[in-house]
Amino acid sequence: MPYQAPTHTVERSLRATTGAKIVAGVDEVGRGAWAGPVTVCAAVTGLRRPPEGLTDSKLITPKRRTVLAVELESWVTAHALGHASHEEIDELGMTAALRLAAVRALEGLPVRPDAVILDGKHDYLGAPWQVRTVIKGDQSCVAVAAASVIAKVRRDKMMAELGIEHADFGFAANAGYPSPVHKAALAEQGPTPYHRLSWAYLDALPQWRHLKKARSWADGNVPEIEGQLGFEF
Repeated sequence: MPYQAPTHTVERSLRATTGAKIVAGVDEVGRGAWAGPVTVCAAVTGLRRPPEGLTDSKLITPKRRTVLAVELESWVTAHALGHASHEEIDELGMTAALRLAAVRALEGLPVRPDAVILDGKHDYLGAPWQVRTVIKGDQSCVAVAAASVIAKVRRDKMMAELGIEHADFGFAANAGYPSPVHKAALAEQGPTPYHRLSWAYLDALPQWRHLKKARSWADGNVPEIEGQLGFEF
C-alpha cells in the first residue's frame, strides 16, 4: 500500500521555535488490549534519513516489522521503553498509566530530551515535559514512527512469552487484544493473571463478572479509560 514517508518537519519546527536540541518521538502500544501492559517507546533520531519503509507499525507486515525494529534499534541515536502493568492500569486508569509508562521511557534515555513529539491529539504526558502532539504522528514524524515500530515489536514479543502458559488465548497472535480466539477462551476459562480486571469486557461475562475490580482514586474522580473495546466489538 502506498504511503507518505515520515519526515523531520515537526522536529525541525520544534528546534526552530523552541531552541530544542534533543527531540524525542514517543508512541504507545497496548492501549486497547484486554491483557498485558501498555508499552511506550521514546526514540531520538536526529535529522538523519530513516531506513527504507519506515511508517506507522500498524501499516507494516509482522515479518517486515520485526526486521525493521532490529534495524531501527541500531539506527536511532537512542531509545528506551517504559511499561505500565495491567495492575497499574487497573489501579490508575489508562491516562495515568500511559503517563507513567511514557515517563519511564523518557527517563530511560541516556540524555533528557528538550522536547517531545507525542503521537495523537491528547497530551497525556504534561509538565514538566515540553510536548507537541501530532495526530498520526506515527505516520508523519520519523522519530514517532521509529518509536511505534520498536514498541510494537517489543510488546508483541512480551505478550507471546506471557501467553506460553495460556495457549488457548492466542496472545502470540493477538497480543492481548480482543480476537475470536481470545474471546472464546476468556468466556470459557475466565481471565488470565495478565488481564485488566477493571475493564468493561467483564460486564458481558456473567460467570466471571465477580472478578471485576472496582477502582477508586483519592480525589474521587474516575478518569477516562481510553481505547476500551467492549466484548461485542
